[in-house]
Amino acid sequence: MPIGSGPPERGRGNAERFIVGVDPGLASTGYGVIAVRGNRCRYVTHGCIETSKDLEIGDRLSLIYDEFITVIDEYGPTEAGMEGLYFSKNITSALWVAEAKGVVTLALKQRGVTLAEYTPFAIKNAIVGNGRAEKKQVQEMVKLLLGLKEIPKPDHAADALAVAVCHFHWAALPLATLPKR
Repeated sequence: MPIGSGPPERGRGNAERFIVGVDPGLASTGYGVIAVRGNRCRYVTHGCIETSKDLEIGDRLSLIYDEFITVIDEYGPTEAGMEGLYFSKNITSALWVAEAKGVVTLALKQRGVTLAEYTPFAIKNAIVGNGRAEKKQVQEMVKLLLGLKEIPKPDHAADALAVAVCHFHWAALPLATLPKR
């Protein structure tokens, strides 16, 4: 269930646009929605789509897809930022993340939401100003930038909010100035 300030206001003349950030994963896909007007952003909601390891892979992916479609339909983002696939030593884990990423990408495409992907370095750089920042620094800056009373929980949702804010910052720049995403 999303945590937030309720559905966005969608009146005529409302210049706000909505961005959803995504931290994809098979066990937990984090999402965070922000509203943007001009050069300001505000917090809307965040949450995680959790799947049980007891479910078959197809059921887990279907659950991610269905719940993410619900988030898109409720908050109406027109733009999305997603953390790109990060390879570490566990290739099997990366494959599961890639599959979750695929169903999220499909959901966004089907709803006409434009998607940009960002490396962990680009996300940290956009939030903290240092691409090698620690996770705690990023979480603290997300809290400050969005005027929250505490660091968003769980971690995947906090990471998704960071991606949304990253997209807000980088999407406004000309393509030539963007770091490698």
